[in-house]
Amino acid sequence: MTHISTNRALSRRSILKGSGIALALPFLDAMSPVFGKASNISKSPKRFVAMNAALGFHGPNLFPEKEGRDYLGTPYLKILEDFRSDFTLFSGLSHANQQGSSGHASEMTWLTGVERPGLAGFKNTISIDQVIARKMGASTRFPSLNLGTGGGGQSISWDANGVSIPCQASPSKIYRELFVQGTEKEVEQQVNNLDRGKSILDVVLGDAKSLRSNLGHRDKEKLDQYFSSVRELEIRLEQNKEWARKPKPDVSYEEPKDVQDRYDLLSRQRLMYDLMTLALKTDSTRVITFSLGAFNAVPTNIDGVKTDWHNLSHHGKDENKIDELEIIEKEEFSLFAKFLGDLKSHQENGSSLLTNTAILFGSNLGNASSHDWRNLPIILAGGGYRHGSYVAHDSQDNTPLSNLFVPLAQRMGVSIDRFGKSTKSSIRGLES
Repeated sequence: MTHISTNRALSRRSILKGSGIALALPFLDAMSPVFGKASNISKSPKRFVAMNAALGFHGPNLFPEKEGRDYLGTPYLKILEDFRSDFTLFSGLSHANQQGSSGHASEMTWLTGVERPGLAGFKNTISIDQVIARKMGASTRFPSLNLGTGGGGQSISWDANGVSIPCQASPSKIYRELFVQGTEKEVEQQVNNLDRGKSILDVVLGDAKSLRSNLGHRDKEKLDQYFSSVRELEIRLEQNKEWARKPKPDVSYEEPKDVQDRYDLLSRQRLMYDLMTLALKTDSTRVITFSLGAFNAVPTNIDGVKTDWHNLSHHGKDENKIDELEIIEKEEFSLFAKFLGDLKSHQENGSSLLTNTAILFGSNLGNASSHDWRNLPIILAGGGYRHGSYVAHDSQDNTPLSNLFVPLAQRMGVSIDRFGKSTKSSIRGLES
């Protein structure tokens, strides 16, 4: 084993590298088989899905002129007209001080609310989806799914140490983990891997404890964070051993082929929506995040679009660019509408899957053309709430977006009364 000198300050990463082991939570989470079969449930469980569009949406095509239940449909809302009573549109929400290392840095903090993303001294925290996932524990084989299209954009999910949890962007791999049962030999290999993971944690814990007496106060605090992480992982590994031997659900959906064209955004989104629907229907997970994607190129297989997407988002009120941008964003809203329809049509225990799933759909940018992180486009669908309204909060003095996160987490059984920079445990416009 590599020798570690204890005569210098040690960071959390240094401790683990010195042990010859990488304990970064996303790595060890990836070691464990966390997809799985639905548990037997007599009462419909609650779910949470968060989806972020990194380049935002053109505000005038989304927001009505007047708030209330009798709002007039806009180009994008007309696409969702069949689900008018199933969602609430919010404006005037944002996280504070999101001017970060780049105009798009606020994507990192859409679900965390940490200020000044990417600048000196910035350290992210756990995202609200992972707060909920920790509460879910072993209720499902996979406590959470973190998905992306592989077409730009970045993960919107962060672990308890503020480390980004990588997106899973291969539909075929996700499908196999969710629904393809391994052979007896493969299952036993999984169990052996989990046992080996437990052994690794034992080594790390022993090494870390032996170092503690020689560390300063700051590093002891860092080390204590890892003790907590190790204990959580020990529990997770034991839970996953139980799931490893349980059969996965059978679904009447063929294994998808990965889209080879990296710029065929809509096909990539479509497959991910299908997999999210299947994962929720089979109760394989109850928490999902999805980065819809964005890139500096022309999206393929979209008639009428000839300009690179990022350039279109910086339209500068050029009507020709806005027309092309509208084509892309209408397609995105159409796919979102289909997702809502698929969930609404699936009944379980006398209610729809949509009623049992709270869906956050929006962006970290209010006006992508100017990289403005204020006045975010936020849609909340499903979840059993009383929907059908457009709720306009103050466009000058925005309401913290985290005020919405608190009741969403409470709905999932998380006992919190604040999150991030929230100022209340409720928000105007969210009605049960």
